[in-house]
Amino acid sequence: MAETSPFAPLIRTYFEQSPSAAARILETMSEEEVVEVLRVLPSGLAARAVQQLQSNYAATLLNDAGVELVKEIVKEMEPEHAASILLHLSEEARARFLEHLPRKRRREIREQLTFPKGSVGRLMSRQFLSLRKHITAKSAIARIRLLAKKGSSASYAYVVDERNHLAGVMNMRELMLAEPEQTLAEIIQPGEVFTLDSFMSSEDAASELSKRRYFAAPVVDAEKRLLGVVRAEQLIQGVREDAAEDIQKMFGVGGDEEVFSPISYSLRQRLPWLHVNLATAFMAAAVVAFFEDIIAKITVLAVFLPIVAGQGGNAGAQSLAIVMRGLVMREIPKEKQMQLVMKEALIGTIGGLITGLVTALVAWVWQGNAYFGVVIGLGMIVNLAVAGLAGASIPLLMRAAGLDPAQCSNILLTTVTDVIGFFAFLGFAVLFQSHLIK
Repeated sequence: MAETSPFAPLIRTYFEQSPSAAARILETMSEEEVVEVLRVLPSGLAARAVQQLQSNYAATLLNDAGVELVKEIVKEMEPEHAASILLHLSEEARARFLEHLPRKRRREIREQLTFPKGSVGRLMSRQFLSLRKHITAKSAIARIRLLAKKGSSASYAYVVDERNHLAGVMNMRELMLAEPEQTLAEIIQPGEVFTLDSFMSSEDAASELSKRRYFAAPVVDAEKRLLGVVRAEQLIQGVREDAAEDIQKMFGVGGDEEVFSPISYSLRQRLPWLHVNLATAFMAAAVVAFFEDIIAKITVLAVFLPIVAGQGGNAGAQSLAIVMRGLVMREIPKEKQMQLVMKEALIGTIGGLITGLVTALVAWVWQGNAYFGVVIGLGMIVNLAVAGLAGASIPLLMRAAGLDPAQCSNILLTTVTDVIGFFAFLGFAVLFQSHLIK
């Protein structure tokens, strides 16, 4: 950034020594003056200063600063700080700034910006009033009056510290009754403030608001930085829409298909996945056909095929549900994905051992042949182990490939459990056929 002021060295030294105090001074200046100060600072110092500002105020500054200045500042910031600021911009302005950033930084920030579907972060509003806890009641009232002249009104003000961490909630009555020189930190009530995590599911958030009879609540990130506000009516509407969309996707229906969508649109959404399902069904049928001879010799094997397929499908669905929830809530870091897959495979194996033993005993008693129990028991162990592995890995692989994990993971999982289950069960039947044929 070019130095356009003779005071640039002095300004730079001050920001180097105390960026927090410098940022407080910036908040008392006009937006035009702040932009000029940022222009004379090296990009690293400017980024440190902007990170000390309130996110919504910083966003307003960047929106007026121009693309080149924003590019220099944002690329020096940590992705989470940049994202918390860019969240307060319109989607159009956000996209305009992001396209000028280096590819890696753009990807990092977009990841922070993308809250999962069904989360509070997707539904929250970024129109709220926040004030620094160190300012006086007199200054706060002056700022609220200024905002009122611009058409902004609020019943509550959220009080934050220098790093935008939520310190308390203050209503207008408390502010008006306070002494002019009292700081907001002295006015707000002590104690922990009720907040909603930005990655909390909208269903859980709606339940929490209902219990407390709140009509709105502040939304924060993992470090309690204030991101926005969510209202009860937004949560209710969001729960309805997201639940319907996810259910449709799980069964191969377009997430935006409605009850009275045109027939042609519905067919375009459904037919591709019906064909995928058809192809996978033929794969399972081909496995059964491969073992046609053994089934012809021991017809009772056909009776056990639905049992093997059903148990594998159920076990896989359990793993799938856990991993899908983890992806939605962003509880699965990349370095722990393999650990999760191995854990689910181990759970499937242990479940297969227990379920296989029970099934083996039932088959033995039913058929009067212990080897029937051995065959279906071994088949069950293999199928449930693979079901756990597939249920955990399929959504992770779909996400890695840039696909929506909710889109027909269930169809792919059913294919894996059917094919592996049939192959394992009938394969063991071939190995033990001399003991199965009387």
